[in-house]
Amino acid sequence: MTPDLADCSDGALARLALAGRQAAYGELMRRHRDSVYRMALGSVGDADEALDVTQNSFIAAFAALDRYDGSRPFRSWIMRIALNKCHDWARRRLVRRFLTFAQPISAAEQIADTAAPIDVALADKMELARATRAIANLPPSLKEPLILRTIEGMSQAETAQVLGVSEKAVETRLYRARKKLEELLRD
Repeated sequence: MTPDLADCSDGALARLALAGRQAAYGELMRRHRDSVYRMALGSVGDADEALDVTQNSFIAAFAALDRYDGSRPFRSWIMRIALNKCHDWARRRLVRRFLTFAQPISAAEQIADTAAPIDVALADKMELARATRAIANLPPSLKEPLILRTIEGMSQAETAQVLGVSEKAVETRLYRARKKLEELLRD
């Protein structure tokens, strides 16, 4: 008799996945993919790139699953991997821009349909995109605690654990991030 995967803890699912049960890793992905995607989107600022980062995060997590400590929260572990993948993405983007002298990705947004917005939903979508870009433009030391605490709803202790800093540092960085974001959105 096999246990119902939805009732298993993350640690148990990781052990089952290591034992060859693909469905167990699928359940881990189902549980955590939205959080990882939202964090990646907040970090990179582009939906398609965030999807790529999310996929790369779960591929890397599967490859390193034997190093996961089942007694610790899987969410913190996968978020740390995703943050590293976001950093990798940012480095690759910087190198590509330097080597090719390409215009930034945000320049492509100016090619959109020039028709006037018809309803409030479009205006809301534009404001959300503006806020997402502003968050993506924050330095990583401010962006990461903001995303983990505000968007992902992690506790201060969980955020400190993921980032490898003290809870007081998280509190300070969160305060500075909000002030900087307020400045960016005001302009």
